[in-house]
Amino acid sequence: MAKQQIAETPAEKAVYRKVTLRLLPFLMICYLFAYLDRTNIGFAKLQMQQEMPFLTEAVFGLGAGIFFLAYACLEIPSNMLMHRIGARKTITRIMLLWGLVSAAMLFVNNEVSFYIIRALLGIFEAGFAPGVILFFTYWFPAKRMGRVVGLFAMAGPLGSILGSSTSGLIIELTHNAWGLSGWQWMFLIQGLPAVLLGALFWFLIPDNPLQAKWLNADEKKLITTKLEETKERHHDSKFTDALKSPAVYVMALAYFGIMCGIYAVSFWLPTILHNGGLTNNITLGFATALPYLLVLPVLWFLTKGSDRTGDRFWRSLIPTVVGALALVVAAYASSIFALSYIALCIAVCGVWAAYTIFWAVPTTTLGGTAAAGGIAFINTFGILGGFVAPTIMGFVQDATGSAQGGLMTMVVLLVISAVAIIILPKVMKKPM
Repeated sequence: MAKQQIAETPAEKAVYRKVTLRLLPFLMICYLFAYLDRTNIGFAKLQMQQEMPFLTEAVFGLGAGIFFLAYACLEIPSNMLMHRIGARKTITRIMLLWGLVSAAMLFVNNEVSFYIIRALLGIFEAGFAPGVILFFTYWFPAKRMGRVVGLFAMAGPLGSILGSSTSGLIIELTHNAWGLSGWQWMFLIQGLPAVLLGALFWFLIPDNPLQAKWLNADEKKLITTKLEETKERHHDSKFTDALKSPAVYVMALAYFGIMCGIYAVSFWLPTILHNGGLTNNITLGFATALPYLLVLPVLWFLTKGSDRTGDRFWRSLIPTVVGALALVVAAYASSIFALSYIALCIAVCGVWAAYTIFWAVPTTTLGGTAAAGGIAFINTFGILGGFVAPTIMGFVQDATGSAQGGLMTMVVLLVISAVAIIILPKVMKKPM
């Protein structure tokens, strides 16, 4: 594999440090609540099932997955629109609507309302994650994308840590307050911050470097020059060009399996641990948070090294394989809680590391309209894993009374992702 070194001047380092500090912390907070609001249903599930008998494992799995089906339908239009009207209008609209709908989950009282609100959440949140990734291409050159996307992706595990550590507390401490169940308070408390963040996005985040009042003329020129260097290496310029590239479809297939692994664990980890003997909501919450806490140093180490060496291949392939092997151990060692839990921790680290490094490939391969549509296409196909994974897990759990079969299905999908990553450099006709 070819390696590259990043040669930077002090001025370049200073500018991108400034840009990173201005953009990344706020965008990470936004993604933290995006990830929390799409997955907190996993923490509410146990209490909701006690109060609402209609919420079987299969109904829960389908409802959790409907979010991603609705999300996938509108991702490409959202990214194409953002490329035309800018991030401020697009992301602000997305966050205001998803925050309100997420809080509205407290009104669920039957199977139909459960499906409808989950679908609406997917519709309104559609385009957020790929939109932010596209937004980064307006600011950062290709050689920095691994690090930038890696930092942004850390918000996903952070969202899981926040959700795991607070959801149990909210459910326990607020149950029956003002006539609402603990799970209803959880959705309300965790949904409304997105509304506030959406309003702040409008005032804090410029569409591109040229609109940033906090950059001087020399800093804007330096960023523009670096972006032009990246643009010169891009061959695809139109969305239709990206769709003609076999590499885009191989990337989408690789991403699909990785996302299946991520969301299978995200939605079912509380249930798996509960079945393993952790019945107290607060204890369950902190046990669910630990794997995601371990993810953070793993992501930092791998993404920093990936940008330093230019290696995207091994640093996405190895975590995918490790994640698959760890899920095999977790599935077959479920009777040994400590071993199964350690395996789940390793699996979470593996699939999240693969996800993070993976996104450095399409963002440094596609440019222009091809980037807007291509990134959205890859994410659309991949995000369907969020529909497939919980749906399969739910039906298998209902049919067998065990999560083992569902986890092994995720293993197969991760193996398919690994194969796609292996052939990707060949279809790209250049090293990853």
